[in-house]
Amino acid sequence: MKRRYDPTFIKSLKKTDIRIRKSFKEVVLIFAKNPYDPILNNHELKREFEGYRSIDITADWRAIYEEINEDDEPIAYFFLIGTHEQLFNKTQSGD
Repeated sequence: MKRRYDPTFIKSLKKTDIRIRKSFKEVVLIFAKNPYDPILNNHELKREFEGYRSIDITADWRAIYEEINEDDEPIAYFFLIGTHEQLFNKTQSGD
């Protein structure tokens, strides 16, 4: 599956620790071969992120993307990266 990255995703990735960036590069290689490899824990999201998917970068870090079709070809558009708490707990604070 082709991949595209939102400019804010790239900016956030550049601000992360070198170990997170290295892990992301490794995960993207796996994702390119098989987006649903079990090691990625690729899954649909709910609530505020319904319609999006998440993959594991490390035990705590996640990347969120949307599957879009362009010229009948699926593309993974990555737009958020962060720890599980950064991404999900702030959106659930009103629950």
